[in-house]
Amino acid sequence: MQNHFDKKECQGLQQYINRLSESSKLSNKDDSNNLSGIHHLGYCYQHGIETEKNEIKAFELYEAAAGKGHLDSIHQLGFCYQHGIGTKKDEIKAFKLYTKAAEKGYIVSKYNLGKCYEDGIGTIKNEIKAFESYNTAAEAGHIVSIYHLGLCYENKIGTEYNASKAFESYNTAAEKGHIVSMYHLGLCYENKIGTEYNANKAFESYNTAAEKGHIVSMYHLGLCYENKIGTEYNANKAFESYKEAAEKGHIASMYHLGLCYENKIGTEYNANKAFESYKEAAEKGHIASMYHLGLCYENKIGTEYNANKAFESYKEAAEEGHIVSMYRLGIFYENRIGTECNGDTTFESYEAAAEVDHIDSMYHLGFCYQHGIGTKKDEVKAFQLYNAAAEVGHIDSMYHLGIFYENGIGTECNVDKAFELYKAAAEKGHFDSMCYLGIYYVSGECNANEAFKSYNTAAEVGHIDSNSEIYEAFESNKEADEEKGHDWWSRSINSFQ
Repeated sequence: MQNHFDKKECQGLQQYINRLSESSKLSNKDDSNNLSGIHHLGYCYQHGIETEKNEIKAFELYEAAAGKGHLDSIHQLGFCYQHGIGTKKDEIKAFKLYTKAAEKGYIVSKYNLGKCYEDGIGTIKNEIKAFESYNTAAEAGHIVSIYHLGLCYENKIGTEYNASKAFESYNTAAEKGHIVSMYHLGLCYENKIGTEYNANKAFESYNTAAEKGHIVSMYHLGLCYENKIGTEYNANKAFESYKEAAEKGHIASMYHLGLCYENKIGTEYNANKAFESYKEAAEKGHIASMYHLGLCYENKIGTEYNANKAFESYKEAAEEGHIVSMYRLGIFYENRIGTECNGDTTFESYEAAAEVDHIDSMYHLGFCYQHGIGTKKDEVKAFQLYNAAAEVGHIDSMYHLGIFYENGIGTECNVDKAFELYKAAAEKGHFDSMCYLGIYYVSGECNANEAFKSYNTAAEVGHIDSNSEIYEAFESNKEADEEKGHDWWSRSINSFQ
């Protein structure tokens, strides 16, 4: 493929072609220099180089030179038909012209033919032929085809999955200066695709591509700085990387920019900018940003409290599969926040999130089964859900599971297990469990000291039942400060007034 003329060459080209046209009408001149000149003038018209842009004239010139077998022009004519440049869009003609040029050894047309086969442009989709076309062009040194060959090996397009060959293809193209391949090379090093994990090389690849203007690499560079991937932690550089990519329209970077503003990562706290960043990304379809937008409306982060908008944000994210938003949606339905109370949708929201192991939702779903909210009452299922959540450390579930074991709800009565669960939850700061633990120490083990400790911890943060129970613990313990016991009793009485 020949290089296009520069601006100075294009200035004289029009006059030359005009003279050629006047003397021969272009039809009788078929030497390669003349055809090349016709092609280059078409390029000038197509892109408005030193002449007024005129895509129709560009098409006519490509067509004239292509008719004489000029390969550059055959290819370019196919490009015009594919994209409707100076003529009506006709992908079938484009495919035929790419095929003609490719059969004559024109490398770029071999690549374009691969794209046609891969995407079904002007022909039936055929991934095997797409791979073959990319491979032929890649073997001839076409850099973009080398990159696409990597994509084929990585994504099983017309060939078997081969991580090593994918890595080799990206590496070869990157070494030849292909920017997107540099980015993919970073992904390979970071995710062990066809090579060993190498955080330093991943960082270097992202950095090189980012410096050349690759937007997604700017985002990954931010992640590297924030998460110490191949480089030291640098919040300022993380923020700057996200900001640069966000300004260029990268949606995930807008979201991370919001996190930076909200959590003081590399910048000062700015609730308004956090809200704006989440809002912009959410409007572009970023699911996690929809959730965070809901949090902003719910918690007055950079905007006024708006329960309706919070509900709508959670609902939109939940419909896209965002698990925590499903849970928040259940909370909103259950408590009539921004919407009417709806037991069925409350249950459905918790159920959807619980099915993908969201722990809080398991607990709330158990509560729905226990009390028949949006579903038939089923204490066995309630017990199973509390048990599943408790096993992974959910404190409220430990407490409710204790109640179930103590009272034989959904399972056989087991006082020892109930005690263990109350104790485990109390040690994690659950105040109701501390109170129940105190009752056990008084009525079961007759251990007033331990009872007092449990009651006292809960009472100090205003737990009413513990306030009322603490006096008995003092009465049973001669070493205790009875005056203090009466003081706690008084506070309990006052709390009810």
